[in-house]
Amino acid sequence: MTGVVHIVDDEEVIRDSLSWLLGSVDIACQTWSSGEAFLAAAPDAVPSCVILDVRMEGLNGPAVFRQMLDLGRDMPVIFLTGHAEVPLAVEALKNGAFDFVEKPFNDNRLVDLVRNALSHHARIRAIASNRADIEARLASLSPRETEVMELVIAGKMNKQIAGTLDLAVRTVEVHRASILEKFGVRSAVELAGLLARLDRKL
Repeated sequence: MTGVVHIVDDEEVIRDSLSWLLGSVDIACQTWSSGEAFLAAAPDAVPSCVILDVRMEGLNGPAVFRQMLDLGRDMPVIFLTGHAEVPLAVEALKNGAFDFVEKPFNDNRLVDLVRNALSHHARIRAIASNRADIEARLASLSPRETEVMELVIAGKMNKQIAGTLDLAVRTVEVHRASILEKFGVRSAVELAGLLARLDRKL
């Protein structure tokens, strides 16, 4: 499979183990011993994804993820943790993380996740590179979906959108799901990234 997996972990043994695992199935890897080094290098290979350790010296995984979002980096992020941190997992997934995996992990499951993340990123970049395609997807939205999308992009939660547009929360959920499906994305973060590539102000 083409693509690059960025492994960000401050434990050398984990970096080596993951590199060997992914290399054994012909997936290219690049390793980083800290979140700071990864962010400073600004890698942008296409397609790519990030395996990001939660607990590291210096910038921890969630802090690195927040900076990635701030910088507009749309690489899917798979968090790794050795601890059962359910609230952190929920928050990360809500903010657009691709998945959250506990150590020790199942090798086959992790490889499948990585393959899915690389395929997902390739699809997102392909859509983003085609301005006409994005414009067509925008045009396919109903007026109400467009209103919901603008509030989603603004970071509003479903309950807030429902109050603003005088809709039932369930109705907002249906519109939100339809919008994401039409754009072929999984989250508001990815949707915002696509539209940012149009330099379109919503």
